Amino acid sequence: MRFKMAHNSLFAILLRSAWWWSLLIACLLVAVAHALLPRDYAIVGSLSAVPFLGIGAVAAWRQWRRPSERQVQATLDAAGALPFKDFARLLADALRRDGHEVTLLNGGAADLRLEKNTRVVLVSARRWKAVTVGAEPLRELAAAARAAQADAAWYVGLGDLTDNARSQAAGDGTRLIGRDELARLLHGLVPSAGQGR
Repeated sequence: MRFKMAHNSLFAILLRSAWWWSLLIACLLVAVAHALLPRDYAIVGSLSAVPFLGIGAVAAWRQWRRPSERQVQATLDAAGALPFKDFARLLADALRRDGHEVTLLNGGAADLRLEKNTRVVLVSARRWKAVTVGAEPLRELAAAARAAQADAAWYVGLGDLTDNARSQAAGDGTRLIGRDELARLLHGLVPSAGQGR
């Protein structure tokens, strides 16, 4: 059984936050240990900062690897100029790079079928450039995932989702892949996207 960190645990929140928050907490713990504990125990008390230093290091590594805002925009602009068939192939390549076995589907509510470690995911990306997305495409995707006995459904889109669409996704457990995650997935695969920071 794989360990999964609770989404709202302190360490999970720190992993999503700027790396220096973890470093700040570590420094505060060391300062408090030296201020409040007897001298012989201050070093032992300071060891409570070690997990925060580890989380800070992981967060810094992740943030260093994350594309800059300019790279995100350049990647999305370049991908946005593609017709859907080319975009679907590009997305398939990105998901293969992420370790998925990808099958392009023709028609229906899903555009891609992913398989990784016996886990099957249906992905809808056809309306990825839509400005606003309602609940219906998400409802159709969830129904297609149930019919195919898929383990999950992912919806790829850059537009805003209506409140009904968000409720639909939350109720069905559909993962929403938006602007930042899509740019991360496609980063380095879109030839005309800027590579420098």
